[in-house]
Amino acid sequence: MKPPFFSLFCIVLIVFACFFGAYFYSVNAYELNTQAVLLPPSMQHLFGTDRLGRDVLARVLQGGQISLSIGLLSSIITSFIGLSVGVSAGFFQKNTDKIIVVLIDLFLTFPTFFLLLALVSYINASLWVLVFVISITGWMGMARLIRSESFAISNAPYIKILTLARVSKLKIIFKYFAPLLAPIFFISFTFGISGAILAESGLSFLGIGINPPQISWGTMLSEGKEVIDIAWWLSFFPGLMIFIVTYSLINISDYLQSKTNSKDLQIG
Repeated sequence: MKPPFFSLFCIVLIVFACFFGAYFYSVNAYELNTQAVLLPPSMQHLFGTDRLGRDVLARVLQGGQISLSIGLLSSIITSFIGLSVGVSAGFFQKNTDKIIVVLIDLFLTFPTFFLLLALVSYINASLWVLVFVISITGWMGMARLIRSESFAISNAPYIKILTLARVSKLKIIFKYFAPLLAPIFFISFTFGISGAILAESGLSFLGIGINPPQISWGTMLSEGKEVIDIAWWLSFFPGLMIFIVTYSLINISDYLQSKTNSKDLQIG
């Protein structure tokens, strides 16, 4: 499988545009203009304008900061929770594993998105609230993968010898478990970013995500659905950004997975 250079380029370009685009495109995302309401894309407004005359391109760049930040921060927290829980279950086993399995199954009993809806409906959503809520509802899948792999590593002869030799448990985990678990961690991490962006977009689209005046790609989709028959660009461009980021991250994750599988076959 060829390296996903185009996907990497798209991710880097979108991240750079969202966080540094204001230095090159200085239009205010919040500036109202009653003389430019619902204008289609043109040279003056590349992505058109919304119902209040605000520049859609400026809002897409501004909203990308929120959506990408939620995706990255949520995935970092989710990945480390899943890694810690999974390694603990696979390494310590016995009662620790039983407790963790019950905990994972308890969380998996509730559909993730409905659990998100239930939590957010009782809390005033903000960037940090959504990061927290998405993180505590999204770690189970990675924990199960890490747990399964950790069991296999724990049963390796050299790990048993190190355990009998009373080598520090932290040293065994960081020196021997971490390198072997790194591919699974990064695969889950890339999937986690796209999953968190989609979760935030879904919540904001339903009106219970990011609250105005903050902007995210999800809130822009929600605003555009009411006039989609006469102003397609309001929903199209933020939706396009979500699609490109998600598709690119999935391509990168697939590449990492294929590389990991090929190494496993060579070792086998």
